Amino acid sequence: MKHVFDDGREAARTMDAEDSLRSFRDRFYLREGEIYMDGNSLGLCSKDAEANLLAVLEEWKTLGINIWSRPPVQKFLYQDHLGALTAPLIKADADEVTIHSNTTINIHTAIGTFYEPKADRYQILVDDLNFPTDRHAVDGQLRLKGIDPEKGIALVRSRDGKTLATEDIIAAMTPEVALILLPSVLYRSGQLLDMKTITHEARKRDIIIGWDLSHSIGAVPHDFKAIDPDFAVWCSYKYLNGGPGASAGLYINRRHFEKPAGLPGWHGNVKETQFQLNHRLDKAAYAGGWQSGTQHVLSMAPLEGSLKMYEEAGMDRLREKSLKLTAYLRFLIESRLEAYGFSVGTPYEDENRGGHIALEHEDALRINEALKDAGVVPDFRFPNVIRLAPVPLYVGFEDVYELVQRIEIIMDQKKYENYDNKVGPVA
Repeated sequence: MKHVFDDGREAARTMDAEDSLRSFRDRFYLREGEIYMDGNSLGLCSKDAEANLLAVLEEWKTLGINIWSRPPVQKFLYQDHLGALTAPLIKADADEVTIHSNTTINIHTAIGTFYEPKADRYQILVDDLNFPTDRHAVDGQLRLKGIDPEKGIALVRSRDGKTLATEDIIAAMTPEVALILLPSVLYRSGQLLDMKTITHEARKRDIIIGWDLSHSIGAVPHDFKAIDPDFAVWCSYKYLNGGPGASAGLYINRRHFEKPAGLPGWHGNVKETQFQLNHRLDKAAYAGGWQSGTQHVLSMAPLEGSLKMYEEAGMDRLREKSLKLTAYLRFLIESRLEAYGFSVGTPYEDENRGGHIALEHEDALRINEALKDAGVVPDFRFPNVIRLAPVPLYVGFEDVYELVQRIEIIMDQKKYENYDNKVGPVA
């Protein structure tokens, strides 16, 4: 879609006035005068999430162990309930989605399930731009199979250090590749990969393929009926606003429901017989069969409140606003900030862009620190990227306008020169 924008604060205010999602902003805890642009790292707390957490705490206080069986939503089956609320975000069946553990453990679970190396087909295809935890998990799974990661990894390399070419990924699908794990959206640049084409090419070659949706779920609507991957994983604390360390998500395509789980545990048992406590696992034939230990109810409760907001807002409307916000931010960067040495490392086309903009500058680290003291919450990624995520549930167009104006002030007054060129433990 071609977006046409006018400069000036009044134009931003007009877009806010016309925004059908504007009222959701009032349901989040926003600090006065602060512009929150880090929702692709940790989403904000909503009043809906808070209310749901407090409600579950009350259930625990009043019911004790009966929390598992008595509330309207039995917490013994909470993962199924939240899986059903999450499934529409990726157009999957409710029984193909479960809420479980964290992203890294879910990668181990999925690869442990699907990776079946043979003498002539043993490599796992990954890329050189993905978030490190994915590679750490893959390397660990290779070692568990007695395979040296130096030999077991097939690596797709970026041509420009920012993006991946679809044709390069397909070319890397050699006969030696047994499994593929890729990110839907690259965490630095914000590039959205062509998941459907890549997945279908993998299926043609009988290669198992899974996706890490951590930087897309809640920002980009996915159609898993059309994409048809074997598995997917994601975290719930970014765009889904589930809270710090919120329980993560796992998708298992229903054609694999009968497979043994890679990291089995008693909560993957058929529910009707789970408390018979048999030593032989009777694995449930749905995504819940990949559960292991007892679910983290208090880490799941805020997510329920947030997911109901997504159900109310609708992913298509959220994506439409997200694309307009990021296009507007890019317009302002190109028209007002290029003179200061800024550029955009995110693909221009809507179909190739996730939910954030990668603002690049040779002094990005110091500028990022100056932004924090100017009332902006961004985040920095090595070597030169300030990630800016205008999350559509709580960020408006005037916020974007004000953000760019604050950057101009920092550059005009050279405020960034007051900061050291080094990063703390949390970037």
